[in-house]
Amino acid sequence: MSTPFPFTAVVGQDDLRLALLLNAVSPAVGGVLVRGEKGTAKSTAVRALSALLPEVPVFPGCRFSCDPDSPDPGCPDGPHEAGGGAERPARMVELPVGASEDRLVGALDIERALSEGVKAFEPGLLADAHRGILYVDEVNLLHDHLVDLLLDAAAMGASYVEREGVSVRHAARFLLVGTMNPEEGELRPQLLDRFGLTVEVAASREPDQRVEVVKRRLAYDDDPAAFAARWAEEEAAVRARIVAARELLPSVRLGDGALRQIAATCAAFEVDGMRADIVMARTATALAAWAGRTDVLAEDVRQAALLALPHRRRRNPFDAPGLDEDKLDETLEEFGGSDDDDPDPDPGPDGPGGGGGQPEPDDAPQGDGDAAARPEAGENGQPQPSGAGEQSAVRASEPFRTKVLSVPGIGEGAAGRRSRARTEHGRTTGARRPRGALTKLHLAATVQAAAPHQRARGRSGPGLVVRRDDLRQATREGREGNLVLFVVDASGSMAARQRMSAVKGAVLSLLLDAYQRRDKVGLVTFRGTDADVALPPTSSVDAAAARLETLPTGGRTPLAAGLLRAHDVLRVERLRDPARRPLVVVVTDGRATGGPEPVALSGRAARLFAADGVASVVVDCESGPVRLGLAGQLAGELGGTAVTLDELRADSIAGLVKDVQRRAA
Repeated sequence: MSTPFPFTAVVGQDDLRLALLLNAVSPAVGGVLVRGEKGTAKSTAVRALSALLPEVPVFPGCRFSCDPDSPDPGCPDGPHEAGGGAERPARMVELPVGASEDRLVGALDIERALSEGVKAFEPGLLADAHRGILYVDEVNLLHDHLVDLLLDAAAMGASYVEREGVSVRHAARFLLVGTMNPEEGELRPQLLDRFGLTVEVAASREPDQRVEVVKRRLAYDDDPAAFAARWAEEEAAVRARIVAARELLPSVRLGDGALRQIAATCAAFEVDGMRADIVMARTATALAAWAGRTDVLAEDVRQAALLALPHRRRRNPFDAPGLDEDKLDETLEEFGGSDDDDPDPDPGPDGPGGGGGQPEPDDAPQGDGDAAARPEAGENGQPQPSGAGEQSAVRASEPFRTKVLSVPGIGEGAAGRRSRARTEHGRTTGARRPRGALTKLHLAATVQAAAPHQRARGRSGPGLVVRRDDLRQATREGREGNLVLFVVDASGSMAARQRMSAVKGAVLSLLLDAYQRRDKVGLVTFRGTDADVALPPTSSVDAAAARLETLPTGGRTPLAAGLLRAHDVLRVERLRDPARRPLVVVVTDGRATGGPEPVALSGRAARLFAADGVASVVVDCESGPVRLGLAGQLAGELGGTAVTLDELRADSIAGLVKDVQRRAA
């Protein structure tokens, strides 16, 4: 077994270490979500935590880690007699983002269950994680069907495996810890709320601290055992402090004053539901126990708010989590009084109890956003000449609700909420012979396949004689996520400020829709003489929104270059993720300028998409009394359909999807 990096050797990241330690003291806090850029010791700190946890008493041979003092009466390996337990180290179980449903919850032998009535069950990762840590790296990339199973287990404290009336249940209470890079997409709100605490981490900008990180990492890589031995004393001290805090925890008093502060803070930040109040109360109590106190003080409530509320406050999808600390202090002062009776609180093992690692509020203007909103000299609301120079970025208009744009046909891509697809979850549409392991039994089809052979197989008892060849897999239809590739015209003909603001508002609205439907998105822009991949295909919709916000305009309209660059992006992405079907959204007025025969070249480029059967929509940005209809011609070359900016709104787009499907048929 490899030697883990010592927890106490992690440099900095005070908030991360404190959040993990609080969960070690009180698992009822509900776990930790660690958000941050890559290379910030997120996974290292989480993996190091398990070595600090006290040993767990279990029944020898029980695959479900039953507690000898309180055995699970429904344990599949039971019943157990009280007493006679042994101790083992606490487990940290890692859930890969690509794991199957059977790997997570366990597998049931359907053939034996039908023919013999035997519940032959192989435990999954939820059973392994019971009374330990379940760690999900890149938790934001976890498939929806696995998220649903995690939510069920976290809510009920148990895992259920049910297949056509045959069920197995076992306890599944675990500390859920997830790490994620926000650039790769956000979490579903339901799973986000299940994490008790959240922490934002970033690499230090202090040269001395970065040097120390490199020194320690190189020393660990050279000789892990020797490095761990140098930190053994510090590790033992923290481990002993966790044990002492656990013993003190039942004695900690959460007074009415602290509860009033907690309730007022949650109300002030308009969090939904009551889970935030409960998590804050548990966190404040754990903070007091960690500091060796039996009373919860104001600074405990403040720190609990900084850890428990940022991911629960109401915000727009593209806003980063954060908390206004001035507002927090005002609320605590109004509803809780002062801390004069305790001027020097225990700073804890990793520094002050305050939320030094939390991000600043997101309300301040960013960069040159105000400058972008100022009108430029000479702006008259009319399109600029196609050769106009580069103009500064403009803000997007207010986004609006759009109806779904779906890809025709039935796919087999990643679970999502956009287009029809054959999935593991959804309504049953038929049956087929299983390819590989059977996951969803179609009972009626299986019985129908086995019934004609019962006499030949010598059936004599009540059980149905079922062979492997009789089993039928249920085929189900649900929804998939797609790759929505935006191809945006940023040329001079689009540069009128009012028009470009409306265009950005429309694209932002479609991005919001893609965020809700769990799509991957990409952004290609074209202007001047060439096209650029402003954002390669990613699950981070907010990154696309940020690139869109700073998009400048001006120059000629190399429409063919934009289409060819988009076609190349799709070709590469098809190799990486062949099951995910694309939807190309071209935002342009249809004009093509620059180079020899720009219109003919654009037509040939567009026909490449039609030849590949790529679903496409052209958002026609042409305005004014005289319309050339070039965007409609482009849509015809693409094999898609055209829609104006006004028709893109939800109340005007009802017939668009049917039109896309009719043209693709």
